[in-house]
Amino acid sequence: MSRPRLPLAARPLECPHPSRLAPGHPHREEILALHAAALATGRPAYRDPATGYQVLTAAFLAGRPCCGHGCRHCPYVDD
Repeated sequence: MSRPRLPLAARPLECPHPSRLAPGHPHREEILALHAAALATGRPAYRDPATGYQVLTAAFLAGRPCCGHGCRHCPYVDD
């Protein structure tokens, strides 16, 4: 069974919810720059500077229903 599509959060796609990327995160500025670059070039993901894992962008995630897995740039989380 597929998940229902939720409304997008009332914040820009460039701004992750603080519960997903805390203001005090040691790599926050680098992560935000990598995410912005991926958004600007239409890439679906970028490589996390600390772990090397691929992280999906908010724009990519906005094109599909929320998976409920706690994605860093989830465009649906608003509380």
